[in-house]
Amino acid sequence: MKPAALVTLVALALSACATPETRVKTALMDAGLSQPIAACMADRMVDRLSLVQLNKLSGLKKLRGQDMRKITVEDFLKRTRSLQDPEILGVVSSSGLICAVKA
Repeated sequence: MKPAALVTLVALALSACATPETRVKTALMDAGLSQPIAACMADRMVDRLSLVQLNKLSGLKKLRGQDMRKITVEDFLKRTRSLQDPEILGVVSSSGLICAVKA
């Protein structure tokens, strides 16, 4: 087996082992949140949302690459509302507020 193929295989195997919490935390950090806030939110969100709902949140990748300091709370909530799941909106909103206050 070629070394490059082996590295790819190992990387795929390790990524499959990532927990939902790790994936959510990474996605939140990719969206511009700090590591402590992303970790806090991910911990709360995986306990309160289903895997289907967590996958819906991947639709917020539109925020990636934008300066999060320029995105208003209203804009973030509007994008979260666009997922059309009131439970997601409630969990993301409350988790963000609680984690921001804790930080």
